[in-house]
Amino acid sequence: MSHTGVEVFDFLLISIYPVLGILAVELISRLIKAPKWIKLWVQAVVSIGFGIYYWFILIPPQNFPLTGLVMFVLGIALIYQGRRAKISPEKSPY
Repeated sequence: MSHTGVEVFDFLLISIYPVLGILAVELISRLIKAPKWIKLWVQAVVSIGFGIYYWFILIPPQNFPLTGLVMFVLGIALIYQGRRAKISPEKSPY
């Protein structure tokens, strides 16, 4: 992917890291039996953290502002779902 300045293997790793982070939070929260809303809010923090990294910390032209924006939107959605899960846990299937 020479037009972005990132090799294909590195791009695949950059794409996989957020998924691994969110799945790690899921696994840990299931092991310690954390409430759903805490799990969702921690996943939101992980998502927003990756959004900041992809948008602001990676040096252009290797940064991915659109991916960072998607991670921010996912973080906001997770915060909203966590709030719903905290208010009425029986209505939250997560």
